[in-house]
Amino acid sequence: MDEILQKIISALDEGEDEQISLLVRQALAIGFEPMTILENALVPAMTRVGEKFACGEYFLPNLIVSAEAMKQAMFVLEPVMRQRQQMLKRAGVAVIGTVQGDIHEIGKTLVGTMLSVNGFEVHDLGVDVTPEKFVSAVAETGANLLGLSALLTTTMTVQRDVIQKLEDAGIREQVKVIVGGAPVTRAWADEIGADGYAEDAIGAVEIARRLLDVEGII
Repeated sequence: MDEILQKIISALDEGEDEQISLLVRQALAIGFEPMTILENALVPAMTRVGEKFACGEYFLPNLIVSAEAMKQAMFVLEPVMRQRQQMLKRAGVAVIGTVQGDIHEIGKTLVGTMLSVNGFEVHDLGVDVTPEKFVSAVAETGANLLGLSALLTTTMTVQRDVIQKLEDAGIREQVKVIVGGAPVTRAWADEIGADGYAEDAIGAVEIARRLLDVEGII
């Protein structure tokens, strides 16, 4: 493997976002195609990070910094890919947010980042989001994926309210709903009629890909 691609892999593995931006620009400058950088460096590196997280070798902070590095790399690559008409096929459109009454941010933001680098167009509504705002966003964006985060037992029920509002609006069938958060369980997801449940960002991506039958990076 070319030395600069190996450096990109190492930079992503270590979450060096400024360094990875520089390295990706250098690789482009010396003639590497964007898809070559993506397929031979960024994708293998992000896959490795996901595997290390899954087996307990890496922890949430490692995943966060590597995801941010991946986002910075794509920030450099995407304009060049558009110019050369080499854009990745969109996996889908996702709306995500933390439900009303809850202001926890980190887990939801990480899910958004991981979905983005896996080809999703992500609309992050932030925190303390009302059911009505979720429904409006799904309708306006044509989203086929909705991620609902709740970190408090007192806000879990809002996830159920959102699903009911989607049904009331007649758009429940267009969108797959994934729920997550510390107190959320698979049993709760089944009880409220969600399509999937994830314990972490890696799991959310895997479930999203499975539900929508799309390929992704990890």
